[in-house]
Amino acid sequence: MCDLLSRVLAQPTAVETLRRALASGRVHHAYLFDGPEGVGKELAAFGLAQALVCERLAATGAACGDCRACLRAVPRPKETRPLHPDVVVLERGLYDPATIGRRSPETQDISIDQVRTLVLARAAFGPHEGRAKVFIVRRAEQLSVAAANALLKTLEEPGARTHFVLLTSVPDELLPTIRSRAQRVRFGALPDEVVAELLVARGVEGSEAAETARFAGGSMAMALELADPDASARRRDFVSRGLAALDARDLQASLELAEDAKKLDKGVLVGLIEAFAGALGVRACSAASADGRLAEVSAEQHALALSAVRQIEANASTQLAVEAMLMKMRAV
Repeated sequence: MCDLLSRVLAQPTAVETLRRALASGRVHHAYLFDGPEGVGKELAAFGLAQALVCERLAATGAACGDCRACLRAVPRPKETRPLHPDVVVLERGLYDPATIGRRSPETQDISIDQVRTLVLARAAFGPHEGRAKVFIVRRAEQLSVAAANALLKTLEEPGARTHFVLLTSVPDELLPTIRSRAQRVRFGALPDEVVAELLVARGVEGSEAAETARFAGGSMAMALELADPDASARRRDFVSRGLAALDARDLQASLELAEDAKKLDKGVLVGLIEAFAGALGVRACSAASADGRLAEVSAEQHALALSAVRQIEANASTQLAVEAMLMKMRAV
């Protein structure tokens, strides 16, 4: 097994930044990995954690990938958390409420209860068994204000051999005080050819992989959703109707799409809007050199689609969220 950082594709600057820090022994106490979903941020976070706890770290900063610590620092297939006690994941709804001192599930944010239980209760202690202790926060923008404020002191003055990696695709939604305490490492959208290669490796036929990659907006997560044969037709229909609604002379198509949206499961609708956002992102990139105005409009519409996703995840009315999204897009 190779070290996990070597599996992060098409992010040379980000990986080299982490390699240099590991090789010099000057790993920052807090990182903010920002970039689109599905471009390697989480893989890099676990790769960094693996190297920090590795029992046989090379002088180059590469983890051996084979020692007990390396194997336990990475979640097993189909699991969301690693077995290593010094690699701790924070994520909304990841833990049973009782284990973090709550009576109800976390439905809207990462609660202060999770931060208190998983971080603050351990802050005064060193690593349990490894060379370092690493906290990985998935979708860090979902930290509640109370949870983010509770993290501030620890982020500013962490214990010895303690590191944080915050992952986000919307860094501006984090508290400025959180952003200022972390070293930012940027991850870009993946090239279409890389997305296509990854899809082929997962069994998608070549021409279909190339076509899917065109609509994925550089996100492997989006590409996998689009390639799902059971859902791809529905996504393509939603994207097609959404684009047509933006170009229509009147609001009828927008209102009909919003009306249909309220009949869908919230999770399904979020996936459809994310696919729509991906298509708008592709449109922006394609127009960048030929039509600056179209590129600017498409980029703003892409941001509006992602904003609608966050509203729906926060339990806004699905029909009203889609309707407002399309209205604002048409006004851009």
